[in-house]
Amino acid sequence: MKNTNKRMTGIVFVLLGASFWGIGGTASDYLFANAGINVNWFVSARLVISGLLLLGIQMVLAGKRAVFTIWKDSTSRLPLIIFSLFGMLLVQYSFMASIDAGNAAIATLLQYLAPIYILLWLIFKGYQKLQLSDVTVIFITMIGTLLLLTNGSFKGFSVSSVALIWGIISGISLAFYTLYAPKLLDHYSSVTVVGWAMLISGLCMNMIHPVWKVEVQDWSLITMLVLAFTILFGTTIAFWMFIKSLEYLEAKETTLLGTVEPLTAVISSVIWLNLPFGLLQVVGMILILLMVVYLSLARK
Repeated sequence: MKNTNKRMTGIVFVLLGASFWGIGGTASDYLFANAGINVNWFVSARLVISGLLLLGIQMVLAGKRAVFTIWKDSTSRLPLIIFSLFGMLLVQYSFMASIDAGNAAIATLLQYLAPIYILLWLIFKGYQKLQLSDVTVIFITMIGTLLLLTNGSFKGFSVSSVALIWGIISGISLAFYTLYAPKLLDHYSSVTVVGWAMLISGLCMNMIHPVWKVEVQDWSLITMLVLAFTILFGTTIAFWMFIKSLEYLEAKETTLLGTVEPLTAVISSVIWLNLPFGLLQVVGMILILLMVVYLSLARK
C-alpha cells in the first residue's frame, strides 16, 4: 500500500507539472505574439527568478544548511553544474529557440521524442531489455501527440533546419535531464536541486542577454500577469513537480506521462487563443489520455 501511495504521488506530480508546462507554453506564445518579448531575455528572466524563488522557499522552510550543503560536498558540485548546463539550460533554451525559428507544434513534437532516447539509452547500457509494451506505448503516444499537434495535416510543418536542430536538441536534453536528475535527488531535495540548476543556468544565460536589459514592447497589466504565471507556475512549480516525480517513478514513466503537456497546451490554446480544434486532434487527445491511464494503473 505504501509503494502504491508513493507511485500515485509521483503520477500526480508529473501530471500537474506537465499541465503547468503546457499552459505555460500557451502563455509564452501569447507573450511572444502580443507583448513583443525577446526570447533570450524571457529565458534569462524566468530561470533566474524561478531559481531564486525556489531557493528562498527552501531556506525559509528548511534553513540555510538545506540550501548550501550541496556545495560543501565536493562530489556533488560538478554533477550539479553538468545538470544545470546540459539539462536545465538546454531544455529551456533549445525548446524556445525551436519555437522562435519554427513553430510550437514541431518544437513540442520533437521534444517529446525524449522517451525514445531514454529507452534506447537504457537498452544500450543494458539496464533493460526491449519490451513489446514499451514499443507499443511509445508508438501510440507519439501518434496521439502527432494527431493532437497537426490534426493529420503536415502542410504547416515546413520548418527551417535551425528549428529542426534545436528541436532535436530539446528532446535529447529532456532525456538527459530526466536520466541524470536521480544522481542528485538521491542525496538532496528536489527543491534544492531544481533551484540551484535554474539559478546557475539563468546566470549563464545572462551572459547572452542580461535580465536588466528588458525587451518588452507592451508592459500592460495583462502582460505582467501572464509573465508572472509563466514564471511561477509554468517554470518554477512545473519543473519542481517534474523533478519531484522522479523520486517515485522511473524516468521512462515520468517522461511518457509528461506527454500531457501538448494536450494541455492545445486545450488552453483553443480556450484562450481561439485555436481551431479538429476531429483528429480529439482522437489524438483520447490516445494520450488512454496511455496516461494505462501507465497510471500498470504494475511496475
